[in-house]
Amino acid sequence: MSERRKLDLPPPPAPPAATAACTEPESAITRVFQLLGKRWTGLILAALMSGPGHFAELRRAVPGISERMLSDRLTELAALGLVSRSVEEGPPLRVSYSLTDSGHALRPAMVELTRWADGHLPHSSTGCPEAFRE
Repeated sequence: MSERRKLDLPPPPAPPAATAACTEPESAITRVFQLLGKRWTGLILAALMSGPGHFAELRRAVPGISERMLSDRLTELAALGLVSRSVEEGPPLRVSYSLTDSGHALRPAMVELTRWADGHLPHSSTGCPEAFRE
């Protein structure tokens, strides 16, 4: 095609106007990810899905978490009503953590997130907790 012929072509059409603008997520989903999006929170909840655990057991169940971070996350989850804390009189004095009814209500969502991850995310060396494999 000659240079002149190229210049005679009409300009390309304008891109179509956007039919829907990007919108802010709903308030509820924003709150969910403000909680579950925090590092370690989901793993702590996952560890408690199979039953109550003592602090040391939870620390072993969530590799890489510091004692301080575990303590902070458990305090936050307790304040939100997802985890309950009970002190077992000693000696030695031991603290046990378990999910409340609200915490257990997250199970179906965690199971679905696990299924989605298995189907859509690359596998890593760390496995999904067996509690979510149905």
